Amino acid sequence: MMPNISRGDRMGGLMVYLAGAGRSNEHEEQHLVAGDSAIVTMHGYGVLGRDSALAIAKDLDEPRVRLGVDVTRQERIADPETGEVTSTTVPADVWHCSLSLRAEEGQLSDEKWGAIAQQFVDRMGFATEGGSRATCRWVAVRHGLSTNGNDHIHVAVSLVREDGTKANTHNDYQRAQNICRDLEREHGLEQLESRERGIGERGVKPAERARATRAGAEVGVHRLERTVLAAATASLDEAEFVRRLRRGGVLIRPRFAAGRDDVVAGYSVALRPEPDKQVVWYGGGRLARDLTLPRLREGWPDSVHAAQGAVDEWKATAKNPWQYRPVTPGREESAPDPQLWKQYTAEMKQLRAQMREVPIDDRASWAHLARDTAGAFAAWSQRVEATPGPLAQTARELSRTAQIRAHQSKPRPAGHVSVAGATMMLLQAADQGKGSMVEALMLRQLAATVRAVMEMHEAVGDAQRAAQLDRILREQYTTVRDRLPAIPKTGAASQGTAMPGPAEGIDPELARVVEVAQRGQIIPGTGNPIPNPIEQQRPRTTATPIERDGHER
Repeated sequence: MMPNISRGDRMGGLMVYLAGAGRSNEHEEQHLVAGDSAIVTMHGYGVLGRDSALAIAKDLDEPRVRLGVDVTRQERIADPETGEVTSTTVPADVWHCSLSLRAEEGQLSDEKWGAIAQQFVDRMGFATEGGSRATCRWVAVRHGLSTNGNDHIHVAVSLVREDGTKANTHNDYQRAQNICRDLEREHGLEQLESRERGIGERGVKPAERARATRAGAEVGVHRLERTVLAAATASLDEAEFVRRLRRGGVLIRPRFAAGRDDVVAGYSVALRPEPDKQVVWYGGGRLARDLTLPRLREGWPDSVHAAQGAVDEWKATAKNPWQYRPVTPGREESAPDPQLWKQYTAEMKQLRAQMREVPIDDRASWAHLARDTAGAFAAWSQRVEATPGPLAQTARELSRTAQIRAHQSKPRPAGHVSVAGATMMLLQAADQGKGSMVEALMLRQLAATVRAVMEMHEAVGDAQRAAQLDRILREQYTTVRDRLPAIPKTGAASQGTAMPGPAEGIDPELARVVEVAQRGQIIPGTGNPIPNPIEQQRPRTTATPIERDGHER
């Protein structure tokens, strides 16, 4: 954990910045996680706006203003022309420190950050309530990841205590470093000196991972990530997303915008706790950068009707997350028509065709494709894997491509096919659909999409991500493929009963396989295995990632 200290004299300016959008619009769900008890009681943990930020700043600054105390420090200034250094006295009643994890360490919960912030300011000598000295007023603000992907909080302290005395900041840089080393050990964080580089897992601390390993269980935050990803991808709008999370067995609650009860700015989810255990809430941004509510909304329609439906469902969850019942149940309540397999599998193929027109450097569009495909795998895993298996692992690996910065993101390209239908089928299909030929064909379409994403990484020079996706295709795809029926050749049934003609615009092979599977007929000559896309050798080039030699992959 890395502290970064600065001093100033504009508490209002600092708080407005912390509650604002950030220099690169990276701030999301700005809110308090700890602070002076009276201030936290007054302003709560909701999303901060400019007005609430200024009100908090006024409360923080009240002892200094009321008692007329000035806090200054000596600052050395160099003349830009002569280079001569002079010392001057400047106001410095505001003490600001950011506490940041490295991106590889993932993210902590609000509760954990709140405990760390309280212990930090106590040990710095600012806010030990009940001690021999009066306390300083302070708050800790969290507003998502930095532009470099670091989870962090900001601690703002007024250096004038309640009784008008000034807080001691002597040697504060070194003291902050020492305190952070102690807090790392006490909270099970990775030590600064021994941190290793690698791809981090959001929300997972070493101690949490170790407990899950000992118990032979899935890390809770991974299960939540998979459930949220599947629900978001399968949903046609925000209201359906809320209802699907309930069906996924998790608790969900909204974070309303400052001063509103009809505008939802974010959300939190939690697993239902065991008896006598405390519920642990995770914000969407802690699960994954692309699972914040603003990012999810980029894939749903923006209309007055859809917005009102979403607000109705959110309000219902806010009343009692444990007893939430849908206000307006939707398609998630019934099993889908098996005939839809044909349509949605064809749409997967159509989506890959559309991606031929997307520039390689359009990170936002490729992130949408990666997240949607990861969501399909997550939904399939949620339905058929009692414990996380190759489908879950593929979803987690692929979803990392979707982890772009907030300022890089943009809505889904207009006219692009949605995979919500295919994901819904994988999530809700009846039990008899498990292991069917239509699922085998869907797997082939999904694997080809993963390969397209892999080739995008190759084309932009991201060899590490390309290699990781190549490995997941070789290992996990084969495992899943071998569990499903083999797809017959197009002419395999030529000696049997003539097949009805395919619907207009539907791939003939797709229509034939789906119709035969739906009728339950046995096709002679079904020994032809699903071709593994990564075994199809072709020249490496930086051309369009899906079409290399004039043939669709």
